[in-house]
Amino acid sequence: MEARRRDILVGLIVLGSIWGALEILLGAGMRSAGIPHKGDVLTALGIGILAFAFAAYRKPLVLIGIAAIAASMRQLAVPILHLSFFCKANSCLAVLLGGTAVAGFARLAASPLKRGYLARVGTGFASGFSAALGFYFIGMHVAPCPYLLSFNRPGGLVAFIGAEAIIWAALSAITFPIGYRIGEKVHQSMRELSLRRPVSYYASLLTIAGLCWIAGALVIARGF
Repeated sequence: MEARRRDILVGLIVLGSIWGALEILLGAGMRSAGIPHKGDVLTALGIGILAFAFAAYRKPLVLIGIAAIAASMRQLAVPILHLSFFCKANSCLAVLLGGTAVAGFARLAASPLKRGYLARVGTGFASGFSAALGFYFIGMHVAPCPYLLSFNRPGGLVAFIGAEAIIWAALSAITFPIGYRIGEKVHQSMRELSLRRPVSYYASLLTIAGLCWIAGALVIARGF
C-alpha cells in the first residue's frame, strides 16, 4: 500500500509538471509561430494526460492534483516577472477546470471506460465541453482577457460555444482515448519497474519533473 501511494504521488508530480511545461513551452512556441487555437490545443493535451493518469491510477482526485501542479507552474510568472497573480488567473482556471471536469466524468463513467472506446470519446468530449462552459462563466468574472470579453454580449454564449467550446470538446474527444489507452498499456510495466529498481525509477521521474520546472522558468524569464 505504501508503494502504491508513493507511485501515485510521484506520478501526480511528474504528470502535472509535464502538463505545466507543455502549457508554457508549447504555448510560447505556438504564440511565436502565430498558430491559432493555442488554448484549445493545450487544454486537449492536458485532458489526454489526465486520461493517462486515470487509466493508470483509477483515482479521480489525483487528476485534480495533477491540474493543480500544472496551474502552479503557470504562476511562475508571478515571482519571475513580478506580475500580478491575476495575469495568469484565466490560464490557471482553464487548467483547473479541465482537471475537475475529467475527474468528475471519469468517476461517473469508470466502468464503461474500461470496456469501450465510445465511452472514452464521450468522456473526453463532455470534459472538454463542460470545462469550456465553466471557463466562460467563471472566467468572465475572474480576470477576463479582451478575447473572452468579446463574448460578453447578447448571444455571446452561443458564439463562444461555436468558436471555442466545440473545439475544446472535439480535440479532447481525440486526446482522451489516446491518453487512456497509453495509460492502460504502460502502467503495469511502470509498476513492475518501480518495484525492481525503485531508486533509479523514482529518481528518473523526479528528474524529469525538475527539468520541466527549470525549462518552464527559463522560457518565462525570456518573456514568453
